[in-house]
Amino acid sequence: MKILIVCTGNFGFIKPFVSEQVDAIQRKGIEVDYFLIKGKGIFGYLKNVSNYRRIANNGSYDLIHAHVGLSGFFALFQRKVPVVITFHGVDLIDEKNEFCKTSQIKKRYVVLSRIAAKYSEYNIFVNSNIKVYPNKKHSIISCGVDLNTFFPIDKNECREKLNLSKERKLVLYGTSFDYGVRKNYKLAVNAIANIENVELLEIKNVNREKVNLLMNACDVLLMTSFFETGPQVVKEAMACNCPIVTTDVGDVREVIGDTEGCYITSYEPEDVAAKIKLALEFGKRTNGRERMGAYENSVIADRIIEIYREVLGRK
Repeated sequence: MKILIVCTGNFGFIKPFVSEQVDAIQRKGIEVDYFLIKGKGIFGYLKNVSNYRRIANNGSYDLIHAHVGLSGFFALFQRKVPVVITFHGVDLIDEKNEFCKTSQIKKRYVVLSRIAAKYSEYNIFVNSNIKVYPNKKHSIISCGVDLNTFFPIDKNECREKLNLSKERKLVLYGTSFDYGVRKNYKLAVNAIANIENVELLEIKNVNREKVNLLMNACDVLLMTSFFETGPQVVKEAMACNCPIVTTDVGDVREVIGDTEGCYITSYEPEDVAAKIKLALEFGKRTNGRERMGAYENSVIADRIIEIYREVLGRK
């Protein structure tokens, strides 16, 4: 079996939630190549169609797996090879969602994603809140977590390696401070302002190994997003047994479950601050890693490969 992965190539690297899944699939013995779409917006994508058709239709590939709706729409510009699409959330965001109403998400991208979902051979949604065409063949499969990359390490050891204070309470913000409006950095700042002797750190321009060190060095992971589908940072923090405070977005409620030391918050700064204080008062690491077996990349890869075989079995 040989698969062509279709995804954006505009970041200069392949997003970890795609590359780590693909790596796990390859370790199962499946051959995989990438087609990276270069160019922004619909017209930028269309410039790649001729080259894509040439590669996709050369007889080498049994199946095409596209990540994100716009890439899925692009992948359907050939009809010889069956297309599976994983929708990661923003591509199918409900127009009634408050973030959608106030953001710069282009509604035409959502429309194209819905068209792609209709004409694909099989759809994968990263959580049950974003699925469309429920009568069409589909599965709910969250992106996996690499338990070999994210694992518990002694907090003081990590702080020494990162040259961080051992005295202060450290809260790790789930992304970079300047990521954009969707991550709601303003709420994080307003909440932290209500707590003494706490420093807010960001995840920016660091490799996966350092992210693991940060999660183990910090007392709490904080996510204040307006919208997410299946945020990897929460699963990674769970794998490190790091206490978590997060808004109720995507699949986080399902992921953290009843894990002690992890809290769901509203969008009120006072509530966020209160939940951070609870997490700090918890005063130890969680047992979150115990819940991550079902999200391990190898387990997710098995489910994806099962879908590949089902689709090819129908052809």
